[in-house]
Amino acid sequence: MKKIDDFRHKGMRLKMIENLKSRDITDPNVLNAMLEVPRHFFLDSSFLQFAYEDNAFPIGNNQTISHPYTVAFQSELLDLKPGHKVLEIGTGSGYQAAILFKIGCNVYSIERFKGLYQKAKRQLSSLYYSVKLFHGDGYLGLPNEVPFDRIIVTAGASYVPKPLLNQLSIGGILVIPLGDESHIMTVYIKKSNSDFKKIEYNDFKFVPFLRDKS
Repeated sequence: MKKIDDFRHKGMRLKMIENLKSRDITDPNVLNAMLEVPRHFFLDSSFLQFAYEDNAFPIGNNQTISHPYTVAFQSELLDLKPGHKVLEIGTGSGYQAAILFKIGCNVYSIERFKGLYQKAKRQLSSLYYSVKLFHGDGYLGLPNEVPFDRIIVTAGASYVPKPLLNQLSIGGILVIPLGDESHIMTVYIKKSNSDFKKIEYNDFKFVPFLRDKS
């Protein structure tokens, strides 16, 4: 069934944006992108009527699409500008990558589950969102595409993979949820190849960041 984006959906997105603003999301680039991207396109049809509520939903392979607030919060922490080269670890549904693209970033995204990678690729292509997708191990990053101005990890990690820090440009920002049960949203700002400024924010709940064992 072909999905449509009508006035009802746009109204639901507007309500979602007002909710994000009430929770102190202020970056106009993030808010405008989330107003434009049809989140319901990235969900199975059974969740369409709930697509703009602040909830996570299953997308297969025991993975979820993040809460809109989580997407907005991580995106805001990245301090994104059009033209930034951004690496996303964990494509999932493709929704976060779509937001990054709509902000005007040059987006690269890695997904370890082949089925999710293929589904996200089809969905992003159908919307004419030009995102460079890769099927592989996010812990390794994309060494052939370095450096990146920004890196975002969309799964909970117990530690920061060193390759990701290495692939960040000087002055670049990494946003990653760190922890075991709950995850502290953590920002690393690369001052030099050996010096990072670390800032910790709120607790969030993410699916675990898994290594590719195959």
